[in-house]
Amino acid sequence: MTRVDMFERYPADPLRLAVMVMLAAASVIAMIGELGRVLPPHGLWDFGAFVASGRAAAEGLDPYGIYPLTPHVVLPGFESWNPNLNPPISALLFQLFDLAEPQASLRVWLWISVACYLATVVLLVRRYGQGIEGLLIAVWAFGLAGFWDTLFLGQIYLPLLLMAVGAWLLLERQELLWSGILIGLVVAMKPNFLVWPVLLFLSGHRRPALVSLAVAAAVSLIPAVVLGPGVYRQWLGLVASDGERAFFLTNASLSGLAARASIPAAGTALGAALLLGLAAWAFRRRPAVMAASSAALVASVLASPLGWIHYTLFLLPVLLHHWDRRAMWVVGGLLVVPVPFVIDQFAAGSGAQLTIGSVYGWAVLLCMVVVMLPGGDRSRRASLAT
Repeated sequence: MTRVDMFERYPADPLRLAVMVMLAAASVIAMIGELGRVLPPHGLWDFGAFVASGRAAAEGLDPYGIYPLTPHVVLPGFESWNPNLNPPISALLFQLFDLAEPQASLRVWLWISVACYLATVVLLVRRYGQGIEGLLIAVWAFGLAGFWDTLFLGQIYLPLLLMAVGAWLLLERQELLWSGILIGLVVAMKPNFLVWPVLLFLSGHRRPALVSLAVAAAVSLIPAVVLGPGVYRQWLGLVASDGERAFFLTNASLSGLAARASIPAAGTALGAALLLGLAAWAFRRRPAVMAASSAALVASVLASPLGWIHYTLFLLPVLLHHWDRRAMWVVGGLLVVPVPFVIDQFAAGSGAQLTIGSVYGWAVLLCMVVVMLPGGDRSRRASLAT
């Protein structure tokens, strides 16, 4: 189905257009505030952890240790070191960040990240927007909290987001080999997205699932060969000991919600139940490829021990694919709430932390509900109509 066909079947109504104008206006306000936070020199933050990890790996040290460039976060009621948590392949890739002085590398990486996000938004607007709607979608996308906090921290999500959106669009076109390759690259760097190929496989979409698993496995073997298999023991040891950060307010997962509700063990149980339930749903119902992908991307954030606000950017194609559901407009608005406002809730009571301070978690949970509502998959209706 072409982009024009889609909008003929799902025309914009005045209410939707009004909501999109409000979302765009809120995004502009958020952008004005975030520019003042991102543009001035503000330290290396997570980018420093990446430089330190790559440098340690190059020197034969533990890439998951604490070093002078590792950021240390201290807030009211919260304190934590933020070492590199990415899989061992990152310790090799991050050596590129140490080719120049860290501040210079950060500036280059910031512009690479912005270019990747711009390309991502262009692809999504070409697929899901036209005319004024396309412009409003673009403005809203550039106001999302995950985008600005990614730039502030010097994080690596935006090139991976471009790969994920490319895979999504290729899946729609039944380009199963290349979509599988891109999904595999994303999984290799962010293992929580392993949910995507697994649900595709269980849904009967075997080729992209198997290709992505093979690519992820091949990429993951590289650090074991170059750095030795012990690097995986170091990484898994750090991941297993990092449960305290689940409480952090930008963690949008079930584990984050449960930690703020003072029942941290429930987060793991709920995440496992969600994944098992989705596995049974995929195996029994054999959903269409985009329905399976929608559920997988949302679950990759919601069931993750640490589903940072930055991961919500991977929900962009899901939100737009289901934009005819009005509840998704609420999700889109909540994800614009700036990170500094949420972080300020650390100084508030536990009630504020679980409500206002957990706005990202509630947004992702609502997104999961919308995705699983009967009749919410456009691709299924489109395939029946063509």
